[in-house]
Amino acid sequence: MALPVLAAVAEDPVVLERLDAQLRGRYGGDYRVEVHADRLEAQRRLTSLAEGADELALVLADLTSAEAATAFFEEVRRLHPHAKRALLVPPAAWVDEEAARVIRSAMSLGQVDSYVLRPAGLRDEVFHEAVSGILLDGALERRAVPHTVHIVGAEWSGRAYELRATFERCAVPHAFHLADSEEGRRLVAQAGDEVRLPMMILPDGRVLSDPSNAEIAAIAGARTSIEEQVFDLVIVGAGPAGLSAAVYGASEGLDVLVVDSGGIGGQARSSSLIRNYLGFAKGVSGNRLAEQAYEQASAFGAGFLFMQRVTGLAPEGEELLLSVADGRTARARAVIVATGASYRRLGIPSVESLVGAGVFYGGSASEAPALSGRDVYVAGGGNSAGQAALHLARYARRVTLLVRADSLEAGMSHYLIRAIEAAPDVDVRTRTTVVGGGGHGRLQELVLLDRRTGEEETVAADALFVLIGADPQTSWLPDEIAKDAHGFLLTGDAVIADWPLERRPHPLETSMPGVFAAGDVRSGAPKRVAVAVGEGSLAVQLVQSQLAARPTPAEAPAATAV
Repeated sequence: MALPVLAAVAEDPVVLERLDAQLRGRYGGDYRVEVHADRLEAQRRLTSLAEGADELALVLADLTSAEAATAFFEEVRRLHPHAKRALLVPPAAWVDEEAARVIRSAMSLGQVDSYVLRPAGLRDEVFHEAVSGILLDGALERRAVPHTVHIVGAEWSGRAYELRATFERCAVPHAFHLADSEEGRRLVAQAGDEVRLPMMILPDGRVLSDPSNAEIAAIAGARTSIEEQVFDLVIVGAGPAGLSAAVYGASEGLDVLVVDSGGIGGQARSSSLIRNYLGFAKGVSGNRLAEQAYEQASAFGAGFLFMQRVTGLAPEGEELLLSVADGRTARARAVIVATGASYRRLGIPSVESLVGAGVFYGGSASEAPALSGRDVYVAGGGNSAGQAALHLARYARRVTLLVRADSLEAGMSHYLIRAIEAAPDVDVRTRTTVVGGGGHGRLQELVLLDRRTGEEETVAADALFVLIGADPQTSWLPDEIAKDAHGFLLTGDAVIADWPLERRPHPLETSMPGVFAAGDVRSGAPKRVAVAVGEGSLAVQLVQSQLAARPTPAEAPAATAV
């Protein structure tokens, strides 16, 4: 099999020479490295690669003209929609106003995936760190990393879809193959005649036939024993707020357990690229952010229990008792509720019946590669919907964003609006909703309602991604914990009327002492990843204050003999 191509173009002969030496020296064994001194020559070569169905992994371009760079990267995107694109920039790029403008514009409009500083001298590890990171992102998107779990199913929907969704929630790299595809037949033959579909092939070669959620949770590293101890802190929910609390709590020496009915990442998994999160100038996907936070929390000693739903919470003396759906219980000195919110459903039977077979709730990361050349629709007007549309446009023939509001400005960040307006393959239909749809075994059409005219239109559709808001995951909580009219948790001064103690509640504390709320589940919380992460860390600080104020068993007053 031919090696993937790593291409570079630079007009400056000194930069070109350094590029050639650095790329061939570090990546020549795993990639076909090609460097070009002329943009038009590079375009001709990339056209030839596309005609030959060669894989282009990454193209780096150092072009002095902003117009030339824009035209070049648009052509790369047309020829190789799955390839990563990076702009090579000088070390002082942010000082040079024109260079900075070009970088900001290319990034905000989605013309490039990242930028890389020009290599300087031998063994430029800053350069290689950036290039390797981009190549890793591409490999993860293509499900081409060595520790990928392969799933084979007879069809896209049913249990096969549940397995894909489960692994997506656990942020485990995975690839799906239909049993009658070339790769599917090869994997089934490799597994043997006794295998039952859907099946999973693990990186170590083990084969699991129609595995249970418990088996999947064990593969993902979930904790199995929770009843032998009293935890300092139990966190319910492993989205950004819960993961943040796990990192900060465990790093401060607390014995932490995180429980989630799915896996990790929460609704942040729907974000293919978060560009306004502090510290990630080139952006970070929701999955990568969740994966790294999970690894960080685990390294500090936090325990995780996946695929288990918490069904109850009640005070018991100085402790809090949490009931788990499988019958087990966990005891904690403090609890942080970070369950976030669940996606709102369309509630259209003909559409709901095709979930996993062309209809998807949430983001597009795992399904996008299978939609090359397809017509895709995204319902929603928030940031997650905008990010999903831009990500899908790298694969699909045409992406249409369906927005209920009068304009994108009603619910989307300015930088995303600019990127969508500049994307040639993304259309926007405002004041439009999905009212119907269907297909034979897979989504084939949608019925759209124009809310201005009241007219309905049937359109061909290969996929629909629904991101129309979310509802809080709080129905499992007892009535003693106060909620607002929509079910979100009240905290701090908002629970004074229901507060049972003499001391005032802490800012993120609910009406049940010792139980805190962080992230999207909290009433009035902005729906932003950075806010959820901040609240998770703040909640841990408040937990520490409360635990420090409690007497330890040795300090507790002795019982008076009768």
